[in-house]
Amino acid sequence: MNPTTHSENGHFIQWAGFELRMQVKSRHHLRSDAISALQESLADSFGSELAGDSYELVELSETKFDVVLVGGEQLVAYLDDEPFLTVQGANEYPPTKSVVTVDAGAVSFVSNGADVMRPGIVEADDEIEAGDLVAIAEETHGKILGIGRALEDSDAMVGDSGKVVDSIHHVGDDLYTFSV
Repeated sequence: MNPTTHSENGHFIQWAGFELRMQVKSRHHLRSDAISALQESLADSFGSELAGDSYELVELSETKFDVVLVGGEQLVAYLDDEPFLTVQGANEYPPTKSVVTVDAGAVSFVSNGADVMRPGIVEADDEIEAGDLVAIAEETHGKILGIGRALEDSDAMVGDSGKVVDSIHHVGDDLYTFSV
């Protein structure tokens, strides 16, 4: 089954190596207090000042995430009740914190969903702690290629070998191409 195949019952996605059926369970606009909490959380974790006219939560069944449409655009997702910027969101509202920068040699791997290895990292934000969600940027233009979860604190990220960021979402994956 092709993970990008669409059907009238929903979308197919691939998440952590498993093909899942992504169906919209519910959609509703967020209240102002929920919007404020979301904006505060993203400012704290990524340093991004998210702004939009409307915020709509799209709850999905049988997946590990839900999506927030900001002004109709898929800019935020939730994983285990923790919000993070999608690749589109991070490129529209560039993060100033929790950024891991990779060299040109790592770009094609990260863009295809590979986890980030120490040799590909040229810089990591000083405040990153193991378990944090991070934006993965390319060195030349600063574009965000993916979102991942840090396996190490920032001071242990640069080096010669080993995996330091688990990839969660990347350019071109099914979350990136999903639309409602």
